[in-house]
Amino acid sequence: MEWVYTDPSQNFIGHGFLAVDFFFCLSGFVIGYAYDDRIRKMGLRNFFVSRIIRLHPLVIAGSILGLLAFLFDPFGGHPEQYSTGNIILAFLCSVFLIPYPTIADRAFNLFSFNAPAWSLFWEYVANIAYAWVLCRIARSYLFLLTILSALAICFVAYQSGNLLGGWSGPTFWDGCARVSYSFLAGLLIYRSNWIIQNKLGFAGLAVLLLLAFLMPISKWNWISEPLVVLFYFPLLIALGAGTEPSATFKKVTIFSGKISYPLYMTHYAALWMFGNYYTSHKPDGTQLAFIVTTAVFLLVGVAYWVMVMYDIPVRRYLSDKRAGKA
Repeated sequence: MEWVYTDPSQNFIGHGFLAVDFFFCLSGFVIGYAYDDRIRKMGLRNFFVSRIIRLHPLVIAGSILGLLAFLFDPFGGHPEQYSTGNIILAFLCSVFLIPYPTIADRAFNLFSFNAPAWSLFWEYVANIAYAWVLCRIARSYLFLLTILSALAICFVAYQSGNLLGGWSGPTFWDGCARVSYSFLAGLLIYRSNWIIQNKLGFAGLAVLLLLAFLMPISKWNWISEPLVVLFYFPLLIALGAGTEPSATFKKVTIFSGKISYPLYMTHYAALWMFGNYYTSHKPDGTQLAFIVTTAVFLLVGVAYWVMVMYDIPVRRYLSDKRAGKA
């Protein structure tokens, strides 16, 4: 929708980017849940290997798809303006999660061929901080770090007018503030057992989460966005941990959980092709509705295929090799 509504105030889902902050908060909770009671026994090396096996195969897949879209986009783009060496270097940096905002045709994203990887970069940083420091410190110190990070979030929002940054070179450190607060808040919620028992279920929480993304764009973004990130998202995490999906939504939640990361890391290639198509062809409303609806289903299908045919087998192979079975 950012391609369709170049004026952010007209975009009905103009705050969709806040999903990243929700993800960081959820990640902090999940990492604490999964590793707090066993990271010391498993050791740093095993922890880092486990995280790389879980996350990095799709980082590579997303980079490959992004490179192909850059080189062979039928609707636009100017790969000929960049040297082969620069393209190769940008691709390698994308594969190894080394920020390299150099491709103007990709809006100088930190990772030119798979922009969403910027959040994965900070997720890796958060995981390193967790393994080295956060898993060892007392809850009182964790609370203090969370408060300091909250101040950083407020400063970024006030300085920039919003919390949209983190994905590009000029806004690089905004991403640090965003991951710091939300990851720490999620971890603090788990450590403090701040779980609110409720019967909202999947549908109720999905509606509450969607409201944050549908929040209108305004001149007060520098206030409204931090409020959502600082209070509303942690509340949703606490509510989510205290509810159970109904039998009707059980399979939906399981599938959504499995497909979310593959979809996140593979959709970007199609996003730029859609943008170039929209800019050059200017489809009307009916055409646009058909294209967007069809694309959503196709992207989910592609993500599922990548997950089943590539991600799961690769992770299984690496896990077996690590265990000495391969």
